[in-house]
Amino acid sequence: MDPLFWPSETNSFRPFTRESLAAIEEKIAENKKQQIKDKQKNKDQGTEEKLTPQLDLKTCKKLPSLYGDIPVKLVGEPLEDVDPYYSDHKTFMVINRRRTIFRFTATRALCIFDPFNPVRRAAIKVLTHS
Repeated sequence: MDPLFWPSETNSFRPFTRESLAAIEEKIAENKKQQIKDKQKNKDQGTEEKLTPQLDLKTCKKLPSLYGDIPVKLVGEPLEDVDPYYSDHKTFMVINRRRTIFRFTATRALCIFDPFNPVRRAAIKVLTHS
């Protein structure tokens, strides 16, 4: 099969790290700057294409087989989102053994727990456990 259409598991799933979160925040800042420039440049043009979430990657649905098998070490772990719609949202996804997709926000929970806090990670594992 052509690798363009069938992504391998090495490039489909990446762990969600502090660097991933920093890259998302940087992309959000770039998009805000770009939107301001576009508004100033094209005040009369109101046609703008917006991304929409992919229907096959919705929360609580099974991960399509198109994405291949998830490595065992990444099951139940926070991953970077594979849906391009969420590339500029502070979210990460978790996939359980049954290949069900869960999405969580990467902002602080209860104003205390960041996404990398061990307590929060344990709570996510309990929640996603099948």
